[in-house]
Amino acid sequence: MVSADLARIVIGVIGNIISIILFLSTVPTFHRIWKRKSVERFSPVPYLVTFVNCGLLVFYGLPFVQPHSLLLSTTNGAGFVIESIYLFIFIFYSDRKKRIMVSLALLVEVIFLSVLVVLILTLTRTLKIRAVIVGGISIAGNIMMYASPLSIMKTVITTKSVEYMPFLLSVFCFANGICWLSFALIRFDPFVAIPNGLGALFGLAQLILYATFYKSTQEMIARREGKSELAPENVARPTSPINGQLELV
Repeated sequence: MVSADLARIVIGVIGNIISIILFLSTVPTFHRIWKRKSVERFSPVPYLVTFVNCGLLVFYGLPFVQPHSLLLSTTNGAGFVIESIYLFIFIFYSDRKKRIMVSLALLVEVIFLSVLVVLILTLTRTLKIRAVIVGGISIAGNIMMYASPLSIMKTVITTKSVEYMPFLLSVFCFANGICWLSFALIRFDPFVAIPNGLGALFGLAQLILYATFYKSTQEMIARREGKSELAPENVARPTSPINGQLELV
C-alpha cells in the first residue's frame, strides 16, 4: 500500500515537470515575437499574472510559511525566472506606450511581493497565520493566472480565430490544474486545491474553444497567405510608358 506522503511526493514531482513544461510552452510565441520584432496582438496579461503568482507560491511553499510544500517553491521558482525573461522580451519588442504600461505593472508587482514578504515575516509569528494569509492571497493570484487567458478567449470568440491563443499553453494549463489538484487533495490544502480545480476548468474551456475554431482559423490563414501571393510587387507592369514592355518586379 502506497502511503499518502509518498503519493504526494510522486504527484508533486510530476506536477513540477508539467509546470515547467507549462512555463516553457510559450517559447514558440516569444520566438515569433523575436523573429517579427513585434508583440503584434499578443497580450502581456498572462505573463504579468503568472509572474506575480509564481512569486506568491515560492513564498507560500517555504518551510517557514507552509511546511511539507517545498515542491511548490521549486517549480514556481523556475517559473518566476522564466516569466521574468518573457516579460523583458515583451517589453523590448513593444511600442513605447505598451512598453511603459508593462514596465510599470511589473514594477508594482515586484514592490507588492517585497512588501508582502517583509510584513509577513516581521508581523506574524505562527506558521498557521502565515499560511492562511499568504495562502489566501495565493488563491487570488492562482485564479488570476488561470483566468488570464479569458481576455484572449473573448478575442477568439469574436474573431473565430485561435491564432493568438497558444495551443500548448491551453493543454498544459489543463494538465497542471489536474495534477496540483490531486496533490492538494491527498493532504487537503484548500489554498492549492481551489485555484487549481478552477484552473483545470479554465484549461478545459480553452481546449473546447480551440477545437471549435481550429478549422476556421486555418481557413483565415490560408486566405491571408493567398492574398499575399497576389500582392502588387508580384504583378506585371510596364517598364516605361514608351515601349510598353512588361517586367516582373
